[in-house]
Amino acid sequence: MFQKQTLPLEDTRLFNALVQDYLLKKKDTERLYSSFADLDGYKKILVDQKLYPNLNRNILVQSLTQQAQTVANTSKESVANIAQLENSNCFTVTTGHQLCLFTGPLYFIYKIISTINLSEWLSHNFPDKKFVPVYWMASEDHDFEEVNHAFVYGKKIEWKIDEKGAVGNFKTKNIQSAILELETVLGTGEHAQELISVFKNAYLNHDSLDKATRFLVNELFGTYGLVIADGNDKILKLELRDLIKKDIFENIPAKKINETISYLQSKKYTVQVNPRDINCFYLYENGRNRIEKIGDSYALTGTDKTFSKAELENIIDLSPEKISPNVVLRPMYQQHILPNIAYVGGPGELNYWLEYKTMFEALNVFFPILQPRASIMIIDKNQGQKLNKLGIDPLSVFKSEQDLINFIVESKGESIELTEEKKKAETIFNDLQKKTNEIDKTLENLVKAELQKTLNSLSAIEAKLNKSLKQHSETEINQIKTIRSKLFPENMPQERYDNFSMYYAKYGKGFIAQIKKQTEGNELKYFILKEV
Repeated sequence: MFQKQTLPLEDTRLFNALVQDYLLKKKDTERLYSSFADLDGYKKILVDQKLYPNLNRNILVQSLTQQAQTVANTSKESVANIAQLENSNCFTVTTGHQLCLFTGPLYFIYKIISTINLSEWLSHNFPDKKFVPVYWMASEDHDFEEVNHAFVYGKKIEWKIDEKGAVGNFKTKNIQSAILELETVLGTGEHAQELISVFKNAYLNHDSLDKATRFLVNELFGTYGLVIADGNDKILKLELRDLIKKDIFENIPAKKINETISYLQSKKYTVQVNPRDINCFYLYENGRNRIEKIGDSYALTGTDKTFSKAELENIIDLSPEKISPNVVLRPMYQQHILPNIAYVGGPGELNYWLEYKTMFEALNVFFPILQPRASIMIIDKNQGQKLNKLGIDPLSVFKSEQDLINFIVESKGESIELTEEKKKAETIFNDLQKKTNEIDKTLENLVKAELQKTLNSLSAIEAKLNKSLKQHSETEINQIKTIRSKLFPENMPQERYDNFSMYYAKYGKGFIAQIKKQTEGNELKYFILKEV
């Protein structure tokens, strides 16, 4: 189905400086993590080190078992993996993502595949231990605009609903129009209809987005033993109460992260997340409002509701499910309740996780290895043939469109440089400069100005000549523009835009199996998968 090529992640120019330097193990990033995402790094934490000695595994297994029972298609492999978590030699590898409609962009799929692959690779390299892949559902997120759509063949399929609060609780009763629109776009092919049936079972037979997403992810990945964890769970949040109090009443996360931010800024690195003094929301049926301290009280932003410290402490103690962590505290929550050794994330996620190590240390929570997910670009057979005809290696598609156009023009011998002409002009004006200096030195600047005008004129002529020559390559240039617009829709990498349904409709469920096979192991590279 696909032929694989790889290139160093930094060569794609898609990663910011901080993540790139982390991947290259640059000295400036050493203080931001405990162990690197390679075999030596995993040995460092897994060999002769007792991890998570105080973790309440019984509570974890109880909660995950109850969650798994909320849908009917949790696989026997996933159930077995949940049971394994009771054992002290069992650890998790986790990725997290929002509950995107139809899974959203491709990298949702890639993150989970990477998590499964890493778990298998670790099990092979550390046979005395067990590793379980976990998908953490961001069901408490309230930014519906980020998750209510998917792009399929360039068309935006959107689910419109007027609800507020945690998106996981949103009712799916009016989602059918979005499914019908997707069905029209995908067509009547066998694989397309198979996938539409899966979507209908997920969204129309489950009354909330969290259950629908759980069912869908089980359908796609259940056979690999993927465990799905939902943090919007009272049993689990009871375990988080002390950390919630340290955030709300002592502001420890903000203090520690801001120390790291000062360091990052001193090194000119990009800061992905700026913490608030309080990194928790108050969660209720139709809302998720940020908690903010005002004087001696604690207010819910956007409302008139306030709590005294004693009232808020009572809520945390008795009803912790009403407290919802934000992007700063969620990783802490995950690491506090799971025996997790690695977090699998994209460049943006790794960027903000690299801000958090001092916070984890201050709160005595294990900081995981930060593992980049597989980054993938798929080049179909038609695109591959055209690139080959143009003489462009698939690894070169990360160059700018203008660089590729210049390559095409130059490879056809249809570019011109007036370098010699410019040298001759400089020689003439240099000779003229000598003569004018002998007669009248005040004319020196005039001669220099005239030389610059001449050079500018030659450059303008050169540009116009090349523009005319480029028109001779119009067909090839249009082809590369079309190909690049498919590989980088809206100037974004394909994996951050296209929905996987486009590929499932073409290849069937084998698409997921093939992506998994091509990216298995722990190869920290960018994958170019060329259809054959």
